[in-house]
Amino acid sequence: MTDPATTPASATHQKIDTSVPHSARIWNYWLGGKDNYPVDEEAGDAYTAVFPGIVTIARSSRAFLRRTITYLVNEAGIRQFLDVGTGLPTAENTHEVAQRLAPEARIVYVDNDPMVLAHARALLYSSPEGATAYIDANVTEPDRILAAATETLDLSRPTALILSNILGHVADHDQARSIVKQLMDALPSGSYLVVDDGSRGIDPVFEEAQDAYNNSGAVPYNLRTVEEITAYFDGLELVEPGVVSVTQWRPEPGSPASEVVAEHGGLARKP
Repeated sequence: MTDPATTPASATHQKIDTSVPHSARIWNYWLGGKDNYPVDEEAGDAYTAVFPGIVTIARSSRAFLRRTITYLVNEAGIRQFLDVGTGLPTAENTHEVAQRLAPEARIVYVDNDPMVLAHARALLYSSPEGATAYIDANVTEPDRILAAATETLDLSRPTALILSNILGHVADHDQARSIVKQLMDALPSGSYLVVDDGSRGIDPVFEEAQDAYNNSGAVPYNLRTVEEITAYFDGLELVEPGVVSVTQWRPEPGSPASEVVAEHGGLARKP
């Protein structure tokens, strides 16, 4: 284990608001995790009452992350990962998947949620050969993220940037694209970008449930069209099959045909 940029102890100085639902804790609840409060379970249950498919989306997103990391390690030879907006630790976290395949892999997690920080010790458990670290920063602070990441990662070497279900929290799409560009501009040729987000224009029931959630007082999460998600990869070389529903991105051989879900993502290489 490496020393995190922000230690779990420092998280105790930040107040965890348990009076309003929080997206990271609700997502954890849908994934079957235990790091949530009754208010999050209530919000999660209210959401699933309108759109039960959200649980499938959450778990399909996690499976997509596992498959993309597996590709990056086994086929692209990547050994460094910058995971921005990681959320609460559950099963098959980035470092677990990467270090299972390549124990020397180095991972930096970025989030600014006090509850995530409070669980950083569990998140930071690394293989002896590799390293993990945690940065307390917001996705809207790319300069701060990059400066802190250099304490663990050598950003002159190819690195995978992971932005999973985080860009939807940036209300302005142009700002979200600018953040992606700024982060990728700091990485060398041969680096990769992984993005997946909830998609608009696929499932009207999902959109109804998400719009209701956004009006509940919780931090909004903005669904984006497939075209808007694809725009994050401008200037990069998309790996086949491109930007697709996460269930259809290189499914496991022999797995049954997957339904299209309103969560799209892709993986691309920086030339």
